[in-house]
Amino acid sequence: MRKILESLMIVPNIHLLRVEAPDVAGQIEPGQFVILRVEEEGERIPLSVSDWDTDQGTITMVFMNVGGTTNRLASLKAGEHLPTVVGPLGNPTEIERYGTVLCLGGCYGIGSILPIARALREKKNRVITVIEARSQFLLYWEDRLKAVSDELVAITRDGTRGRKGHVTRLPEIVQAHGPVDRMIVNGCTYLLRRASETSRPLKMKTIVSLNPIMIDGTGMCGVCRVSVGGTTRFACVDGPDFDGHEVDWDELAQRRRMYLREEAVTVQHERCRSQTGLR
Repeated sequence: MRKILESLMIVPNIHLLRVEAPDVAGQIEPGQFVILRVEEEGERIPLSVSDWDTDQGTITMVFMNVGGTTNRLASLKAGEHLPTVVGPLGNPTEIERYGTVLCLGGCYGIGSILPIARALREKKNRVITVIEARSQFLLYWEDRLKAVSDELVAITRDGTRGRKGHVTRLPEIVQAHGPVDRMIVNGCTYLLRRASETSRPLKMKTIVSLNPIMIDGTGMCGVCRVSVGGTTRFACVDGPDFDGHEVDWDELAQRRRMYLREEAVTVQHERCRSQTGLR
C-alpha cells in the first residue's frame, strides 16, 4: 500500500498526486513512468513521474482527469492509500550534451517535462522550454520550469499568455532563439503528432513520449504496440520515447479509438456511482 501525501487540482482538470514510494524514488530517472491502481481489483494505468525526492522517498505525478479511473484517482485525499504503484518502468529519456534542446510540454506534459529539462541543463545544454495550453489559466509550474531553463516560452490558443496559436508557431520560436539540435515533447498524442509534423521540415530531431493504452507495462500484453520506422515496437519496454518522425500516427490514432465506447460507459458508470454512492 502506498500512502498519498498530497492530492490537489493544480489547474482545471489537471491533478497532482504525491505518494510515498521510496523504492521507486531511489531508482527513477527522467522520462520513466509508473503503473498504479486505485483499487485492488481496479484498472492499471500508466502515469509519467513529474518529480521525486530520494531523501523523503516520494514521487509526484501530474495527470489529467479523462476517465473513470483518473476521476476516482483525483477524488482521493491525502492520508488515503493506493494498493499498487509499480515502477520505475520504461526507458529513461536519453540525456546527453546535445547543444540546444527545446523541451515542449502541454497538458500533463508540462509536469513531466520538468525532470527532463532539469537533467538536460545539468548536462550543460542550453534549454528552451515551451509550454502550451488553450489559455493562461491552464498553465502551471512556470516558476519551476524557469529555474531549469535558459528560456521559457508560452503558447496559448487564445493569446492570453505568450504567443497566440498552437505548436505550429515552433518555427518562429526556433528562429527567435537560435538553432535547435533536438526537441523533446511530452503531452497528449495530438500535441506529439503536431509537433513532429511541424519540426519535420526543420530537420530537427524530435523525440516524443508516447502514451498509448497500457496494461502490464512489461511487454506481455501487447496493448501498447506501435509502429515506428515500419517496425512493431512496445511503448512500455521499447519506449516510451521514440523518434516522432518515424511514428505511424494514423495507426496509433486508430488504436486509441478502439475502446472509446468502453471508456464512455466507464465514465458514465463512475458518474452514477458518485451520485448514488453505490458500487
